[in-house]
Amino acid sequence: MSQRAGILLATILGSAVVFLDGTIVNVALDPIGRDLPATLVGRLEGLTYVTTAYFTVLSALLILAGALNDHYGRRRMFTVGLVGFGVASVGCGLAPTMELLIAARILQGIFGALLVPGSLSIITATFDGEERGRAIGLWAAGTSATLIVGPLVGGLLVQALSWRWAFLINVPIIAVALWATRSVPESRDEESRGEFDWLGAATIALAVGGLAFGATRGQQQNWTDSVAWASLGVGAVATVAVPVLMLTRSRPLVPPDLFASRNFTAVNLATLLVYGALYVSMGVQNVFFQGTLGYSPLAAGATLMPSAVLLTLLSTPAGRLSARIGPRLFLTVGPIVMAASLLWLARIPAGSAAWRADPAAPGSLLPPLDAVVDVLLPLVLFGVGISMLVAPLTTALMASVPIRNAGLGSAINNAVSRVGQPLVFALLFIAVTASFYGSLESSAPELDVTDPAVRAEVQPLTALPDGLDQDVAEAARAASTDAFRLAMIVSAALLLGGALVSGIGIRNPTREVLAATAASEPGG
Repeated sequence: MSQRAGILLATILGSAVVFLDGTIVNVALDPIGRDLPATLVGRLEGLTYVTTAYFTVLSALLILAGALNDHYGRRRMFTVGLVGFGVASVGCGLAPTMELLIAARILQGIFGALLVPGSLSIITATFDGEERGRAIGLWAAGTSATLIVGPLVGGLLVQALSWRWAFLINVPIIAVALWATRSVPESRDEESRGEFDWLGAATIALAVGGLAFGATRGQQQNWTDSVAWASLGVGAVATVAVPVLMLTRSRPLVPPDLFASRNFTAVNLATLLVYGALYVSMGVQNVFFQGTLGYSPLAAGATLMPSAVLLTLLSTPAGRLSARIGPRLFLTVGPIVMAASLLWLARIPAGSAAWRADPAAPGSLLPPLDAVVDVLLPLVLFGVGISMLVAPLTTALMASVPIRNAGLGSAINNAVSRVGQPLVFALLFIAVTASFYGSLESSAPELDVTDPAVRAEVQPLTALPDGLDQDVAEAARAASTDAFRLAMIVSAALLLGGALVSGIGIRNPTREVLAATAASEPGG
């Protein structure tokens, strides 16, 4: 294996396990809840922490981890992340109680934070120009492929063996990544030899973690939980303190000079809008397709396949081409195409036929015409748009920061994308809920939508309880469809905002720079 192939294998697998564990655990939650005793937390609350603890810790520590990669050596910290994530995965797989599983998930989040910015900073420090765009495209394609096969493999492991193998499967993947890490040369920020800014690191961790956890828990608890509001308050105060520390400390964790780069600032603002819309719209779609339209879980999962397959196939050429001609066209047109697909989805009628794919009934595996026109075709268009976006955005980001700050730049962008998701979802959830109950009240005036018992039974986008009055059920289905349309329209508006930011803010490299970069590459 060549050195560069080894570098790509190590970085792709190292990132893949982090993304994999963000999705595969959802398949295992039900058997985890049945199998593990919980004494300090309730079962449902414990299952919530199994997912949110990982997400929150990972998000909170990304920027610190990126800075550690640059400061202490990218290969060294990447190796630490792989070993730690492997040990934590074993801890998850062998956990005898819910509380110990949550603790192991926290450890996964800590070490996983080292891997994503570490992988991209290693690629940036090793590859240049068009070759870097191709490498980032391969990285995006490889990690996207794990999102396709991860839930499927996880489901098979859980069904055939045990939920514990959903975590233990990480061990052989990490073993291969560690073997490939032999090819990775060490690199670091040679100017970063002074004292590390631990105060800045702690403040940023509180800012990102507080906002991410508060928004996620607030949405889960219907905004009646004091812990969620306190977490949001801590996150907001810490967020205000971050720029103060950046401007007053002699060697701040995040140098203000990074944001002097027009492209770096524009890419991160576009990321906040685009990735907020991306994850929110996909989450709402899955709930709506199953809860309101009556899709089977297999059919709902299959609707994600067009986007995932196109992303896997097209990321590499998109990344390479954006490095050759500049990223602005891709970062502008990609979100516009994605917005068009969501507006197409928004026209879905409440009576659209359900796709009830069931392996036991082979005839049901083919989607009905309604599913093709109302869902699959717009999601194919969405796949084209997102394939134009992901690798070029990452390429533009990594080109906008000095190589010595590659880990930090990648970490900031990852943190922005992860914080944007729960914040946008929380705001949109409030709007969707208001739309649903407002529409339901006008269609079924005999129903008291302010009654907590009614709200507990009839909720937006989700399946309705058996025995519900037929007229109320039809009104609720129509109200959920209206709420879904609102979510798609708002998400499309965010995507168009991201396209506008990129179109105005991104600057392509000059022809002279592109030509010089191409000439400096092997074979150039």
